[in-house]
Amino acid sequence: MSQPLPQSPPASASASGRSVAVIGAGFAGLSAAWDLAADGWSVTVYDGAAHAGGLAGGFRDASWEWPLEHYYHHLFQTDRAIIGLAEEIGFADRLQTLRPVSASFYRGKAYPLDGVVPILTFPGMPFIDRVRMGAVGAYLKLTPDWRSLEDVTAAAWARRWMGKRAYAAVWEPLLLGKFGPEHYEHVPMSWLWARLHARSFKLIYVAGGFQAYADALQRAVEGRGAVVRLSTPVRGIRRTDIGLAVAAGDGEATFDAVVATTAPHVLARLAPDLPADYAGRLADLEHLGAVVFVLALKQQLMTDGTYWLNLDKREMPFLACVEHTNLIDAAHYGGDHLVYMGDYLPPDHPAFTMSHDDLLAQWLPALQRINPAFRPDWVRTSWLSRAAYAQPVVPCGFSAHVPPLATPVPGLYLASMSQVYPWDRGTNFAVDIGRRVAAAVATDAVSMR
Repeated sequence: MSQPLPQSPPASASASGRSVAVIGAGFAGLSAAWDLAADGWSVTVYDGAAHAGGLAGGFRDASWEWPLEHYYHHLFQTDRAIIGLAEEIGFADRLQTLRPVSASFYRGKAYPLDGVVPILTFPGMPFIDRVRMGAVGAYLKLTPDWRSLEDVTAAAWARRWMGKRAYAAVWEPLLLGKFGPEHYEHVPMSWLWARLHARSFKLIYVAGGFQAYADALQRAVEGRGAVVRLSTPVRGIRRTDIGLAVAAGDGEATFDAVVATTAPHVLARLAPDLPADYAGRLADLEHLGAVVFVLALKQQLMTDGTYWLNLDKREMPFLACVEHTNLIDAAHYGGDHLVYMGDYLPPDHPAFTMSHDDLLAQWLPALQRINPAFRPDWVRTSWLSRAAYAQPVVPCGFSAHVPPLATPVPGLYLASMSQVYPWDRGTNFAVDIGRRVAAAVATDAVSMR
């Protein structure tokens, strides 16, 4: 059982004399709301979805005890921001530490690459290259420096220091799968450093799913007096003589400050008072979308216990196969074996407009390559989720182009996944940037008094 959520006296405009709207009830928005409410702001959170959580939100089939994320999620032991927030709201006992198997698919077989011994026994390169890759990986894990790595591509750096064979066998398929043929050779090494630096072999999952965490955070935020308005999409933000007017749902309200946790190009559309050159820079930030199937199977797909399987998109139609119930007991899901098929794709890719059945027909045969015994009648049912903004694309030198939290419009702030660089997208960095933008709002408000 989780501990009772700490209760705070409701915040009101009289506590600080200031009000703030937060657009988005994902982990960034709710984290910002948590801190701003504690600082005495009158906080209203808006979200067009029917539940909190954003891209970490879940759904529940009729036979399941726990909901499941639309898009696969887990935490690393190094994810201090989101673990620390769980401790603050009395939710830490719901975080389960696990040791799953993560592997890469090579010549028709899954090979773990999640430890020293698996790397040294991987057959995709000569032994000396395995030792070299392991040593360089350890260096990246231990070095705190990333700025010297952002002006060289991951492809060039990995070829030089890990070797051409290691790059071809491991890193090129990963980069190509993540960023596609248009971008993968231009991603800076600082991005790959961050991926390796922040990873842990053990993973953390939330008992009850990430939806349970989001719901608990929403309750905690409301316990501090904030108002969370779900199923209330924001239509626009405009300057007035007395503040920033937010049009949401069927009405409009005025606030001293607005925090948008939307995609940058969405804020550019919502806020016409942004200078044209700034809005243009937001709109020009590149990103990929996510297309993810969840399959409820009647039996286990990866019988060797593999949880996460990286795939080579030159040979397979999607980049990752994740068997969630090789991480979490299928008993929580009515005995279903739950498998994700996921990909990052340009927002204009045909996969975003294809029908569920047509796309499934394209992707499903790939599972027979993973397990030759697989048959389509193993699938009890399936769900398809698509998000146009899921993975920022970062070029070399991107730190010079990261938008600041404060926009040129006084009182309007942006906190998006395009601003967590060099770190990659994820709930941990959503919490971190949510709390950073809350601190910026509070600091700016003090300096303006």
